[in-house]
Amino acid sequence: MTRPTKRTPPPATAGGDAARELYDELTDDLLYDPAIGHGTIMGHPCIRLAGQFVACLERNGTGLILKLPADRVTALIAAGTGTPFAPTGHPMREWVTIPEPDRALWQSLLTEAVAFARQNLPGR
Repeated sequence: MTRPTKRTPPPATAGGDAARELYDELTDDLLYDPAIGHGTIMGHPCIRLAGQFVACLERNGTGLILKLPADRVTALIAAGTGTPFAPTGHPMREWVTIPEPDRALWQSLLTEAVAFARQNLPGR
C-alpha cells in the first residue's frame, strides 16, 4: 500500500497552527507501519490503517478526532477530556473529539485508536 504524502491543510485559525504541527508530528511517527497512511475524511486530514479510519484533525485545525471503542469514548467525555463528535447533530458513538492539543494525551489516544482499527480489520 502506498501512502499519500501530500496533506490538505485546514483553514488557518487561532491555535490551529500548533495543533496542526502536533498532529502532523504524531501521525508522521505512525508511518513506520506501511499499513498506515494519510488521507482525508469528511474534509478533515486523517490517517488510516489499511483503509480503516484512525484519527483526523478537526476542520478548524484545533482538535483531534479519534475512533475508539464506545466505552472509551463515553469515559473520555464523562471525564471532560473529550467532547462528542457529532457532524450531523447526532453523536457518533465510537468517535470523540479531544479539543485541546496535548502531546502526551494525543500520543496515547492515537496508539489506542491504531490498536482499535487493527482489531477491526477485515479477516481478523
